[in-house]
Parts: sequence; C-alpha cells; structure tokens
Amino acid sequence: QVRLVESGGGLVQPGGSLRLSCAASRSIFTIYAMGWYRQAPGKQRELVAALTSGGSTNYADSVRGRFTISSDNAKNTVYLQMNSLKPEDTAIYICHAHTVAVTGTYDYWGQGTQVTVSS
Repeated sequence: QVRLVESGGGLVQPGGSLRLSCAASRSIFTIYAMGWYRQAPGKQRELVAALTSGGSTNYADSVRGRFTISSDNAKNTVYLQMNSLKPEDTAIYICHAHTVAVTGTYDYWGQGTQVTVSS
C-alpha cells in the first residue's frame, strides 16, 4: 500500500507560481509511476504530469512548458512546480501512484489540494 499526502496548494494571482508536494509512505523507487491529476468543477479528472521510476515524464499539452514534475528520492516526495499559472489551472490537484506487483497493478490517490488562480 502507498499513502500519499499532498501540500502546497493555495490562492495565487494569474502569472504566479506554486509548488505542490506529494509525500509517499514508502520509497518511490518501489513505485512504477507517480503523477498529478486535477479536477475542476464540472469537469473530468485529467492527467497533468507523470514521472516514472525510470525518469520518463509526460505532460498534458495545456501545461507543457509551464509545469515541471520532479522527485526527491531521499524524501520519498514528488513535486509539481507550476509557473505562469492561469485561471483555467484552478482545480483540485490530486497525487497518484501506480505500482506493479506479482499480484497485479494498483493505483493510489491522495486527498487532493486546492489550487485557485484568481486576481
């Protein structure tokens, strides 16, 4: 099992920056991929950024060039640096972990952190 705890959300003006953190309850070396999803009111949950244990990254087109996903393996933490924020980035950001084991694949979710971009 993996427990995920997010932090770092808040209110920011358009053009501003925020850094989200997701702390995992076990070594992220043992997690196949970690990432961030977001869900805005009335919209489906969408993938924002993902990072595999091998170092590959994937970004939604809407955030590529503005957001960066990274990890600190010593802290078992994944970060999402968000720059040049826009009002349409407003959503609950949810940390996700995908693990692979002999018994199958598993998905774990954090509780989410609110990001509001508004003047």
